[in-house]
Amino acid sequence: MNTHTETWKTVLESLSEKIKKTDFLVWFQDTNIVEITDKKVVIGLPSIFAEEWFKKKYINFIKDSLKSLELPKEVEFKTDTSLTNDGGVDLRAFFNTVERKPRKVAAGSSKGQELAPRTLPQTRSNPSSYTRPASLNYKYTLESFVVGTNSRLAHAACCAVAKKPGLAYNPLFIYGDVGLGKTHLLQATGNSILKKAHNVVAYVTAEKFTNEIVEAIKKNSVRTFRNKYRHVDCLIIDDIQFLAGKSRTQEEFFHTFNELYHDNKQIIISSDKPPKDLSGVESRLVSRFEMGMIVDVTFPDYETCLAILMRKAADLEVLIPSEVLEFIASNVHSSIRELEGVLVQVVAQSQLEQVLPSIESVSRLLSKLGKLTNSPNFEMAKESSLDKVKSMDDVIVLVSDYFNLTKSDLTGIKRSRDIMLPRQICIYILRNDFEYSFEKIGKAFGGRNHTTAMHAFKKVKKQIKKDSKLLINTNELRKLIGV
Repeated sequence: MNTHTETWKTVLESLSEKIKKTDFLVWFQDTNIVEITDKKVVIGLPSIFAEEWFKKKYINFIKDSLKSLELPKEVEFKTDTSLTNDGGVDLRAFFNTVERKPRKVAAGSSKGQELAPRTLPQTRSNPSSYTRPASLNYKYTLESFVVGTNSRLAHAACCAVAKKPGLAYNPLFIYGDVGLGKTHLLQATGNSILKKAHNVVAYVTAEKFTNEIVEAIKKNSVRTFRNKYRHVDCLIIDDIQFLAGKSRTQEEFFHTFNELYHDNKQIIISSDKPPKDLSGVESRLVSRFEMGMIVDVTFPDYETCLAILMRKAADLEVLIPSEVLEFIASNVHSSIRELEGVLVQVVAQSQLEQVLPSIESVSRLLSKLGKLTNSPNFEMAKESSLDKVKSMDDVIVLVSDYFNLTKSDLTGIKRSRDIMLPRQICIYILRNDFEYSFEKIGKAFGGRNHTTAMHAFKKVKKQIKKDSKLLINTNELRKLIGV
């Protein structure tokens, strides 16, 4: 193992005490020191998207840790995708090592006495007043649910139930198609009720409820099963429609429902249809479902879809252009789950290709998935233009269009930054991907000397290794050109 890796592990050990573990695992996985000079430490990052985040969030932490180790305080970040395969630090193995490693003896302590291993940052806190069942996901909260006209009543009902369980709306029955947020609302309400001291919450799908009954009958432990679900403060049953046709399960649930209801314990139920449309479910159960509050959730409108995508992008800690999110929101119309799934695929594709997501790239992805309903006209124009990029002039025109410049701007004498950088990128692509001579490139750009073209090429080649925005622009252009 090289000394850079050992040094970086020492830095990571210090950083892990200052940064939340969930964030630490996401952003510092597969990182490493790639170079140390007298003046600076160069840190390799596996993704171009990480560079801006490190500059914004972690650079001061890193500088402090380097200073404590008497290393150069100046930091430079370098994108190196090969770190994911070899060379980057695996944090799982790192944490296993750190957890076994005793801390140094504190000043003033008895000689040879070892302190207990330090406690690593936890992914979440566990208040002593309650125990979270494994089936409840702590990430679901009422605050993180994006409320729209499609779900306003359902969300308000859940908030009321969370505030006064067993008293506000009991039972609370939420129905709607798959992937519209019912499970989020159910689990979020359960999490909120769980925070009240000494409350016991049980969340279970109807299918699992049925399987547990079958298993209890086989093992002659029905009494244990009943005790499990009849001594809770809140019972949440997801996808109640799966009880259809299961008479023994419905019998057990009927008596469980009655006992909890009479004890003023909260019951929350979800289904894909309203109670009156539940075929195969006994009428006595349907009548009990109708005793409380019945609310529905439908597919959100465009504005709510956009808000959901923005929230999801923030959760994923990725930068997505607003026009791309707007494009996704206008094309996915089946479920919120699918909406978020498309965004995840867009992020994965952009990280793999090392380019910022664009309407063009998302359009191609949605087309492959069979979900493209609003194809922009310029997309077709860009796609058809690929066949026309056959000459130096074609490349110059496409680069000009990409940066909203004219051809004469790009090849002329103006030297403002908004023109100089696109000009240099164009020269780089012409030389790097089409292998035109510097003499020919210089001639195409207003009769410039070949050394001017060579200088532009070398400048971009050097800067592209450390300027994430430049790399994104260049890769996007190369992809549009088809190289």
